[in-house]
Amino acid sequence: MREIFKRVQDSCEMIIETNLEALDVKEMNPWLFSVFLKQEKTADEKYEEFLETKESLIIALEHQDRAVFVGSRLYDGWAELYFYAMDSKRLDAITSKILTPSSYVYESNVVRDTKWNFYEKELYPTELEFCHIESDKIIFMLEEEGDDLSIKRDVEHYLSFETPSQKDRFLQNLDIEGVSFKDEISSDEFDNGIALIKVHAPTQKEISEVVDELYKKAKEFGGYYEGWSTTLARKE
Repeated sequence: MREIFKRVQDSCEMIIETNLEALDVKEMNPWLFSVFLKQEKTADEKYEEFLETKESLIIALEHQDRAVFVGSRLYDGWAELYFYAMDSKRLDAITSKILTPSSYVYESNVVRDTKWNFYEKELYPTELEFCHIESDKIIFMLEEEGDDLSIKRDVEHYLSFETPSQKDRFLQNLDIEGVSFKDEISSDEFDNGIALIKVHAPTQKEISEVVDELYKKAKEFGGYYEGWSTTLARKE
């Protein structure tokens, strides 16, 4: 399963795609193979061409050399594709066969990374990034239903804590503007949960800001941000 999210690193925003199931084959694939493609900032059809080239390379390396595509990064005009493989010998040859006929300028590199340090540090989402991934899915579903995301409405945000005392201390110190306590909740997944409520538009920008703030505040008291929900406000 692939997930896509944004990350700011060294003042540069990058779009990261990661294969969350890749760790299943970690022990069998010690070689990290990287392919860097120069991207042109052109029309949509060029982007479609890039996607086709990218998938062709992934298929070729996975089928012909049993390499595993673990993710990619897009930033500063380059697309970086990453694979882990059992053997490093045929990777360049397969890549050249796919990319040489294309118009892309590319570079490749292979290093031994038995512990998958690069994948875990540079491609795998952090706990907060997972929160934003789930937020983006909810926003997408709202848009698919024709929701006008610019309309402010009640948005419930859910947090959980390992102990009742952590939850109580969080509520005693809840000082985030516009956020108020709604109810205590529990489920099969966690106890000591709470529902908070804030009136705001569920745009990606506003959701991201609220999630960041609540995540940081929850961590101060040993808590976890669990997600959010809201109701539809259809366009008239």
